[in-house]
Amino acid sequence: MMIRNFCGRASFRARAVGMLLGAAGISLIGAAAEPTAARTDEAVALKIGLLMDFSGGSAEVLRDRRRAFELAIEHVNGGGGVFGLPVAVAVGDATADPEKAVAAARRLVEVERVHAVVGPNASASALPVAERVTGPAGIPTVSFSATSPELTGAADDDFLFRTALSDVSQGPVLARVARERGFDNVGLLYVDDPWGRGLAGAFEAAWDGAVKAVPVNRGRTGFLTELRESASGGAQALVVIAFETAALAMVREAIDDGLYDRFVFGDAAKRLSLVRSIGGTRLGDMYGTGPATAPESVSSAAWEAAYVDEHGALPVLAYVKEAYDATVVLALAAQAAGRLDGAAIRDRLRAVGGGPGTVVTAGPRGVADALRILAEGGEVDYEGASGSMDWDGNGDLRRGHVGIWRFTGDERIEDVEAVPFGR
Repeated sequence: MMIRNFCGRASFRARAVGMLLGAAGISLIGAAAEPTAARTDEAVALKIGLLMDFSGGSAEVLRDRRRAFELAIEHVNGGGGVFGLPVAVAVGDATADPEKAVAAARRLVEVERVHAVVGPNASASALPVAERVTGPAGIPTVSFSATSPELTGAADDDFLFRTALSDVSQGPVLARVARERGFDNVGLLYVDDPWGRGLAGAFEAAWDGAVKAVPVNRGRTGFLTELRESASGGAQALVVIAFETAALAMVREAIDDGLYDRFVFGDAAKRLSLVRSIGGTRLGDMYGTGPATAPESVSSAAWEAAYVDEHGALPVLAYVKEAYDATVVLALAAQAAGRLDGAAIRDRLRAVGGGPGTVVTAGPRGVADALRILAEGGEVDYEGASGSMDWDGNGDLRRGHVGIWRFTGDERIEDVEAVPFGR
């Protein structure tokens, strides 16, 4: 496939969303972005809120996930919209603070009057948002990267779903990667929040070697004390379960202090900044885990072609396709429900994601076909760009793939294997 450079090719909607997100805060786009009337009024446009950490997250991650959300809105509106109307958008900055995420979610629900929410991106925010805001308000919420097992039991009145697998799937693969690198004794540093505790617990449950696990508070900038404690049992390598900035500091301090020179990474460390800052000579051939697409997926290929056509090259970071799928499936569920009541949309999510119905795919043609079939009274089974949207009773995916990736000596990230999970 010939890859074109992204220049003036992006749609008006995508450029508009990008400018608004760049300004941060809560913003609106689209022809139908005025305050809405009653949610059950079918003449009102579907309004989806995007709730993500815009102020404290990685600029590279923010860009790619934002683009995926924009692309989904573009494909839905290009396919005729929901009820024949273009989808409107509102944006909330969750920041890295769960309490601020709750406040941003309240604004989306109570002021912007959204009918559904994509996000939040972090498990630490997704839990209180679902239990204190969107669940009680009856707003269907689909997170694309909140992977903590704690979310399975959230008191959310069945309004929280995920397009990313729970970390009960990633932990065993992370343990397998460490074993296959020849380690039987590791140190483990993990962020002491729902995501870090969940992935660390899933890793330890699957690990059959020695491990010295040490939690670290989110927001810490120095880790020598914890690193030395984790290495005190003769660890051969360090397993890093931390976000980008903390992971970079952990690795740098571990190397500089002579504590570790071998590492295994969780999904949040799949960042080019790590290998470019530390260097390929240090981190080349160090492995990690994260989400993956089913091999030879027609839906993924359609999405990738559309993304390249819009932006010139594919993203290499995690949970980008998942952001697209979260947005599309909410639009399809609203079209299937025939109204904008939150419970009605929620009650159609499992049907459009898991069938039975005509199998439809990601990408402009697949989304347009899905909207047409639903508008005609038919049923669809949406196979997402990231994989199956077949949810269980907790809003967790029943099946999917966990990826194994590695940093390379020339400072790239290379996807190595997609490990199937579930039935």
